[in-house]
Amino acid sequence: MTLVDWLMIFGYFCVLAMVVVATRRRQETSQDFFLGGRTVGWLAIGASIFAANIGSEHVVGLAGQGARTGLSLSHLEFHSWVLILMCWVFLPFYYRSGVQTMPEFLERRFGPRARWILSLVSLAAYVLTKISVTVFAGALFFEVMMPELHFAVGGVDVSSFWIGAFATVILAGVYASFGGLLAVVYTDLVQTGLILAGSLSVTYFALKNLGGTLDGGTVLDGWGVLKSTIKATPGAKDAFALWHPLSHPMFPWLGLTIASATIGVWYWCTDQFIVQRMLAARNLTNARRGAIWGALLKLMPVFIFLVPGLLGWALHQHHAGGFAIPLDAQGGIDGDKVFPSLVTQLLPVGFRGLVVAGLIAALMSSLASLFNSVSTLFTVDVYKKLRPQASERRLVTVGRITTVSMTALGLMWVPIMRSLSGGGLYQYIQAVQSFLAPPIVAVFVTGLLWKRMNGRGAVWGLGLGFAFGMAKLTLNACGVATIPDFYYSGLLLMVSILIIVVASLTAPAPEPARIESLTFATLGEDFRRENRASWNKVDVIGSILVIGLVLAAYAYFWTWLD
Repeated sequence: MTLVDWLMIFGYFCVLAMVVVATRRRQETSQDFFLGGRTVGWLAIGASIFAANIGSEHVVGLAGQGARTGLSLSHLEFHSWVLILMCWVFLPFYYRSGVQTMPEFLERRFGPRARWILSLVSLAAYVLTKISVTVFAGALFFEVMMPELHFAVGGVDVSSFWIGAFATVILAGVYASFGGLLAVVYTDLVQTGLILAGSLSVTYFALKNLGGTLDGGTVLDGWGVLKSTIKATPGAKDAFALWHPLSHPMFPWLGLTIASATIGVWYWCTDQFIVQRMLAARNLTNARRGAIWGALLKLMPVFIFLVPGLLGWALHQHHAGGFAIPLDAQGGIDGDKVFPSLVTQLLPVGFRGLVVAGLIAALMSSLASLFNSVSTLFTVDVYKKLRPQASERRLVTVGRITTVSMTALGLMWVPIMRSLSGGGLYQYIQAVQSFLAPPIVAVFVTGLLWKRMNGRGAVWGLGLGFAFGMAKLTLNACGVATIPDFYYSGLLLMVSILIIVVASLTAPAPEPARIESLTFATLGEDFRRENRASWNKVDVIGSILVIGLVLAAYAYFWTWLD
């Protein structure tokens, strides 16, 4: 890290501070703090969706997954199509209902018990996955990038890992607490540019160095060297393939396809973390276009994170320019150190600072978004239910206190999660999400499609579904061999739907007035008219473009090694 690198990082923090100061003055009510006063435009919404999604677990974990399993988990990143589903199918219901949270929407549809279950499970899930994984991945990056950063406190040596963990948490917590969602959304505009610029520079220099193995080869030659290296390495072509047979122990194509779709619908269509950005839009048109813009940006992760992981693996195979990736305890590549190794060993002066700033941007964006979502869930769905007479100022204060508390719990889980991830950080978070997502997806989708579904069906579907999911997670943590994770996810989805149907049929159907405009079968004429007025051919063309690009990416990677 040179002076130029540090100046780039310093400049990023200056911009961050200016945005926080500018938005701090606009936090008078809980809606201002949690939803930005519903004044955000589509450009900022789309950038915020992308920046919130691209956390340090992508920068570190997805690159590592590329080096270990190639394109096997790219299905979990080609989720742009799910955002299109979100903006056309789910979003009109959410926006018209005027809710602030997803559990609040469930209460409108199914009653308060369903809201309580989803609220509490969502808060626990954020600690187990999002907060702890984001902090851990960022700290791991600091550990590799700045190993010399450490000091002693009371005779105990504090490593760069824990310095990075605590520093990023505190900084992200400060600007999320003071600026609210408005600060999060507008800083994401800057952070999206940093994330893309930094990650694309890693891809460029990795291709350039790999192409250089041909004695003066170009960036384009680097792609050819990557493909030839995979073909020439025994077992690599099958291990790194886009699709795997049904007998594959980890990534069978059927299980992975169903699980990836389930996780995608949960994350992009029902999770507070993402949906909250669209609820902050000034109208339904801006919310939908923000989702379409976010979907276009979502096409990038495979090319700027997973592909660099593949390039890192190939560079390691050739030892190009002396490049090497640290090994794990079993003697294989330590996946979670692939991306940091690319940065430290390949990038010239200045670009290293750009990438570190991009990583900090990804980390800060995800953490700040998480903090705001967690504080929204707890304040609106828990505290406000218990203290309905609380003032607006009190609600904002509780939201800030919640941010601090949940962050502390996330930090406490980091050591446990570090032992569970085993060098496969991205795979860890996807496995956990594959056990949490099915019952939520089953309740939301069945509730929109089947007007006969009632509160009993929702409560039993969520309750038993989560119990089965946590049972699988516990068995995995104990090392007990059971059904492969992704097959289990698909099975859990079907079981959850069956529970919902059976439980709903044992109780009376909901009254028509209660579910008006909350299912497809009960759409009112006003709902249809407002929804139709919110889009035009621009939205349709943008949606078709996204779907076409997803299909083109699948078509290329399906046969790229033939």
